[in-house]
Amino acid sequence: MKTKAFDPANYLDDEEAVEGYLKDAFETGDTAFIADALGVVSRSRGMTEVSKRTGLSRESLYRSLSEKGNPELGTILKVMSSLGLKLSVTHV
Repeated sequence: MKTKAFDPANYLDDEEAVEGYLKDAFETGDTAFIADALGVVSRSRGMTEVSKRTGLSRESLYRSLSEKGNPELGTILKVMSSLGLKLSVTHV
């Protein structure tokens, strides 16, 4: 039996799925998971397009938006904006 690695990017096919995926990632508070989740969403939308919109290289995006990445806040905001998303703050 052959198996394939699970890639959540294949299932983020509408805005509701993307929003839920990122919301869950941010709720964990795990910065590595959040960076990786942004990378997954970027791949689902096309990393080349995200690269063009942010002005950041694809290689840099792949590196910083991974579990081992540590993107700067500016990078996160650029990527989210390129995806049509924004961060918001709520009182808990």
